[in-house]
Formats: sequence, structure tokens, C-alpha cells
Amino acid sequence: MKAAKKLGIWMDHTKAHIMVLNKNSITSSTIESLSLQGPKQDFGEDESLKHNTEQDQLSDYFKRISAVITGYQEVLLFGPTHAKTELYNVLKDDSHFNDIKIEVEATDNLTENQMQAYVKEYFQKQAGRKK
Repeated sequence: MKAAKKLGIWMDHTKAHIMVLNKNSITSSTIESLSLQGPKQDFGEDESLKHNTEQDQLSDYFKRISAVITGYQEVLLFGPTHAKTELYNVLKDDSHFNDIKIEVEATDNLTENQMQAYVKEYFQKQAGRKK
């Protein structure tokens, strides 16, 4: 049986750490929200424009993360904010992700090494439950 392609994503609303699990090694990359890139915009007192711009940036951020997820069979979304749950809700409403097992876990802020250890441990526990 072919091993499932597994992906861990630690995320908040500004940055997503993408961790691909290959046997016992992990390769990492990062996706940043557009709100971190470029000069800060001055919206003055136009709250509606500010809100719409933030929503557009968040939508783009989630689309870029979603594009990575499509190539995997098992995905763990984890992190300290509600961003993981917001992304999960977007994914579950999209039929392209119906065959992907996606789990959501709350964690604190973690170092890169802690994130990788968390992903390894999570998928090891999942493999133990399948036996």
C-alpha cells in the first residue's frame, strides 16, 4: 500500500509554515499573508474599504495555502489563532477537498523545531490508531 502524503500547516493570520512529512524527515516552506507585504495603506476613516481590503488579502492567503493542500491525502492545520478554523471552513465548502482528511488542532506559538516535532508526533499517533 502506498504511504499517504501528509502535510502539517502551522498558521495564524499572517504566516503559514508548511511542513511536508516524508517518512521521518520534514521539508518546510512559508507562505505569508499579503498584509505583511508592501507598504501599509492609509484608509483614513473608510472602515468599509479597510475591511474589504483585509478580506481580499485573507482570501488570497487562504487560496495560496489551499493550492498546496490539494496534493495531499492527510492534512493537519494547527496554530494559536482562529485562522486554521477559518481555512478549514473554506476547505470543507469546496468539493475539491472532499477526499482529503483534514484535522484542526489548537496549539500555542511554537518554534520551527517544535512545529516539526508536533507534526511528526501527530501523524505517528494517527498511524498507531489505524493499526
